Amino acid sequence: MTNSRRVVSLSRTFVATALGTCLIAGCGTIPGGSGGSGDTVTVLTFAPENTKATNMPGMTGMAKAYERWVNSKGGINGRKLRVLTCNEKNTASGAADCARKAVAEKAIAVVGSYSQHGRAFMAPLEAEGIPFIGGYGVSSEEFQSPLSYPVNGGQPVLIAGAGHQLGRACNQVALVRPDTLAGDTLPVLLNAGLRANKMADASDIRAAEDSADFGPEAREALAHTSGTGKEKEKDKGCVTAVLGERTETFFDAFRRTDAQRKKPQISSVLGSVSQSLVDRTGGKESPFEGAYLTSWYPVAADPLWEPMRKVVAEFAFGDDTVDPDDSGAQTTWIAYTVLGEILERFKEGEQITGRKVKRALNESQPVDTGGLTPKLSWRYQDMRAVAGFPRIVNGQVTFQIVQAGRLVAQPGERSLDMTPTLVTAPPMA
Repeated sequence: MTNSRRVVSLSRTFVATALGTCLIAGCGTIPGGSGGSGDTVTVLTFAPENTKATNMPGMTGMAKAYERWVNSKGGINGRKLRVLTCNEKNTASGAADCARKAVAEKAIAVVGSYSQHGRAFMAPLEAEGIPFIGGYGVSSEEFQSPLSYPVNGGQPVLIAGAGHQLGRACNQVALVRPDTLAGDTLPVLLNAGLRANKMADASDIRAAEDSADFGPEAREALAHTSGTGKEKEKDKGCVTAVLGERTETFFDAFRRTDAQRKKPQISSVLGSVSQSLVDRTGGKESPFEGAYLTSWYPVAADPLWEPMRKVVAEFAFGDDTVDPDDSGAQTTWIAYTVLGEILERFKEGEQITGRKVKRALNESQPVDTGGLTPKLSWRYQDMRAVAGFPRIVNGQVTFQIVQAGRLVAQPGERSLDMTPTLVTAPPMA
């Protein structure tokens, strides 16, 4: 072998050895490395889009707007944020596919996402130690898994809050809800709120969540709440519907069914009814005028939302799916606020993994969300004693009403922690 060949051979051996050492040590930004290696951290947000039931495109849209905004400022603590999105499709297989995408892309967290199929998406995330931060709160697993870090009380506190709100105004209540596993918990929770106000349980009316005809359910709801139409306000029958995007379809059928104009009090929760829905259906002339609503957050007109509104205006780039009045977009904003605060607590240049983020969430001091929620902390001592929902750390709800076409705070009602009410509810799996 000539000297030149020997030098080339030794050089190749040295490079191969060095590369192998680097791969083992995890140095640099080698493809396939940790989602938090180098100068970039990867996260994923998923939500259903273009389905026949509930769609939440504003959540993924908000996530991308946050990505552009935070990277325009140099990232988070010197790290560029890479946000992946996924269509959950409102199916268990879709939810599982999105979770597997997070695993394949080595995401350090799934942030601000929506799915009813908690079992499908939590198992892959738990296996890889990937935390689930700030889900919308429609699956019970979000309040049970040790890898879940909810920013609100989800459907449990909204529905219990609706029971409190209606228990102070109605003499009988009918609940129209999806005929799904997630929907099966709603009557129990609503009744807990009603019982706290010494009210009888609500009539439970099940409906296919993708139905185009809610006539039968509308007739049943009206039959359960029929009166003379001349009752005093606190003697009214009330109908609450929690059907996601199909809530509008139900109340349209309900309005046509109420031919005698008895007009029971109608209500729902944020996510099923929104400011954009009121605007789209007539504003001041909307059939939702006077409707009661429960929410997790301050009303959309509150100045506390201004930072989010500014980001949407400047970085959503005309994406009309991102509505700052939408509770899905609001939840995603709060979830990314939590993520940003936690990442700021890592040392500059420190490698970040999902398991490290999980540890930080479990051990860190409370996170400030700018007043949009109480300060949030998921330490053991911060958990609430709610059977079936042990991960709830924020049980707060606000009470709203549609007045002159706008969602405003309900006069005389302050925000309320529903945790004591949930503690009295029967346990659920």
